[in-house]
Amino acid sequence: MRLVIATRNQDKVREICDIMKNEKWELLSLLDFLKMAEVIEDGKTLLDNALKKARASFVWTGIPSLADDTGLEVDRLDGAPGVWSSRFAGEKVSYRRNNEKLLRLLKGVPRGERTAHFRCTVAFVDRKGEQWVEDVCDGIILPEYRGKGGFGYDPLFYVPEIGKTFAEMSPEEKNEVSHRGKAFRKMAELLKTLKYA
Repeated sequence: MRLVIATRNQDKVREICDIMKNEKWELLSLLDFLKMAEVIEDGKTLLDNALKKARASFVWTGIPSLADDTGLEVDRLDGAPGVWSSRFAGEKVSYRRNNEKLLRLLKGVPRGERTAHFRCTVAFVDRKGEQWVEDVCDGIILPEYRGKGGFGYDPLFYVPEIGKTFAEMSPEEKNEVSHRGKAFRKMAELLKTLKYA
């Protein structure tokens, strides 16, 4: 059974493939379909964007497609950057610039008020219809970078129950507790109930 992961973000592709490596599906990504136009993520919610990407991928490839959208929700910032997480400091900016903006906005904020949540919504589209799931990981935004692994906001997102940032965790540790790990495992179980196993 082939599934397309509807993204060209190599970091995300690698992480999702690691999360789902014990499943029996053949996982492709939009890196395998370079002629497909880029999908503009202009939805108002994570679900809007995930569905838009999965729908476009399925229409173009004809292969059942999975897409996620992930947002970092910082309580002190009223849930921002949220759906704008990858574009927080502007279109097509580096992870570093997004992180620097976040650090500026939280400068001087005490640790107890730096609570945040990573939310991941995963959508699945095939000829039968659409399904989606969601999960979260709770943490704290640190005032400094810690760790060399991961990507995005990982060096700043500290998970108290583990005592590490995502960037300090091994890929296996991160995938066990992360929003994306939990959401894609939940989607894998849903696909099995839909007879995609």
